[in-house]
Amino acid sequence: MAGHRFIARTVGALALAGLVGCTDNASPVEATATLATSQAELASVAQAAAGRKHFQEALPGTNGRSCATCHVFADDTALTPAHVEALWARNPADPLFNRIDADDPTAPVPTYEHLKKGLVRVVLPLPANMDVIDVHGNVITAPDRKVSVWRGVPSIADTGFSGPFQFDGRETDLVTQAQSAVTNHSEGGTVAPHVLQRIAAFERSVFSSPRARFVSELLERGWPLSAIPDPDALMLLNASERRGRDVYNLACEACHGDRTRNRIVNRATHDALFYALKPDGNVQYTAAPGAPPRPVNVPRPHSEFINAGYALMTYLGQRGVVPLYNMSVDLPQYRFRFYTDGTRQHPVTDLPPIPVTASGHPDDINPALDENGAPIVGPALFPQWYSTDPGRALISGDPAEFEAFDVPSLRGIARTAPYFHDNSHETLAETVDTYSRFILPGVPTVGLPLHPPEFPGGPPESLTPAQKQDLVRFLQRL
Repeated sequence: MAGHRFIARTVGALALAGLVGCTDNASPVEATATLATSQAELASVAQAAAGRKHFQEALPGTNGRSCATCHVFADDTALTPAHVEALWARNPADPLFNRIDADDPTAPVPTYEHLKKGLVRVVLPLPANMDVIDVHGNVITAPDRKVSVWRGVPSIADTGFSGPFQFDGRETDLVTQAQSAVTNHSEGGTVAPHVLQRIAAFERSVFSSPRARFVSELLERGWPLSAIPDPDALMLLNASERRGRDVYNLACEACHGDRTRNRIVNRATHDALFYALKPDGNVQYTAAPGAPPRPVNVPRPHSEFINAGYALMTYLGQRGVVPLYNMSVDLPQYRFRFYTDGTRQHPVTDLPPIPVTASGHPDDINPALDENGAPIVGPALFPQWYSTDPGRALISGDPAEFEAFDVPSLRGIARTAPYFHDNSHETLAETVDTYSRFILPGVPTVGLPLHPPEFPGGPPESLTPAQKQDLVRFLQRL
């Protein structure tokens, strides 16, 4: 009966929130209302309160950074470019501006243009079965076998159901994630287990909305996700937002589905973005008589990561092909060799493969075709000289996960710009444009018709201007 009372009370509260429209706009920290109904829950609330203090204050032996240095409470625990710019103008000696996140940490006078885009440096070890190579195929792996990439700082909201953590899923629980953050970003030592547990408890208590908390509470109580009532059904939506929800169901739900808004619910859509690779790193195609060549897909039943083209978009921005928010800063230029195992004696493939273009010009964005009329392209399905971030492959060592990333929850997304793993898109509208023009047309399982380009010379669109506008308005309510 206690569980039923909890449901009734929570649903009633959510319905009220939908009617009055006040709590949906609260920050994640403000949205952590107490629903404790037992001594155990009260103890958890006390632990979270203690964890908040640890989260806000720099731990002993660090470089002065606390968790809240980069996960800013006033910005829904994300790191926004506006915050960095304002802080730099006000206090360039703030611990945020540590040399480890300078554009060049060895420069006599460090600059922070990457950080001003909301990006921090993430240094990761290479898997044992990978090497860094140059454009000629020579191994150039650093002696310490580490590489660095630039990534945005995600909000901690909804971590109660959004694991694994980080864009590449390298952290499987919040306790180890907290220790890794202290080690790598605050340059501190080993933290006492009880302190890490308190920080994790606080992070689990932060939600993007009461609806997100509702889902998390039931998951913690052991409810199957399929049995949890849809809290978003209680939202009062205007006509545009209702149309946007319909667009969401067509275009987004396959990968951002279920109550958490971060579950891949259409495995065919997921698998349609994983391809069989030839030894040279290019995609295998089948050529049936009377039909255009089609890439060979490889089912990935145990993977929740996906290569939807985010890193390719960044590459195109770096090459000046498309305008992106982060194109003003230089990002890494990596190629990788994958081997069968950690002995690194037997190569499997090099990624990305050296482009073979239609004209032969290295900067041609049109791929050459093979004898069967299939494009000669790597897993991004596009000519690509280098990768700015190999994504999940840097953790798994699996070439199939090259440039694949975790699927984030879309709850609270309107308050956590910029978007994607490297802040390549400044606004939700730009993000929806990219999906309409470059991502959805390449996912045949979604089945959206193509519409005329919105500007001369532009690509066909999967969504009309009105659909995109409505979708943005619905996302702003999630």
